[in-house]
Amino acid sequence: QVHLVESGGGLVQPGGSLRLSCAASGDIFMIYKMGWYRQAPGNQRELVAVLTNGGTVDSADSVKGRFTISGDKVENTRYLQMNSLKPEDTAVYYCYADLRTTTFSRDNYWGQGTQVTVSS
Repeated sequence: QVHLVESGGGLVQPGGSLRLSCAASGDIFMIYKMGWYRQAPGNQRELVAVLTNGGTVDSADSVKGRFTISGDKVENTRYLQMNSLKPEDTAVYYCYADLRTTTFSRDNYWGQGTQVTVSS
């Protein structure tokens, strides 16, 4: 089994900052990429930022210059530092991982989601 556990969501005023964390654990052989998606009410789930095992970052244009993704390969963790938050960043943020398990099956995994609300 594989588990992705997120933390760090909450309520923040526009212009404020939050830091999300995600830790992957379980029967993990290799993580190819890991990061964050988000889904606002009435919208489809969308990419926020993903960090590959090779160090490449893929992120949405709407968060470039404001959000920074980082990670620890040894600890299988990813962090999303979110600065200059806007009301349109309000969404449920999901941790995501594309990984291979110790039984060598490869699949996409999702965390349970954490709410981020940007409001005055």
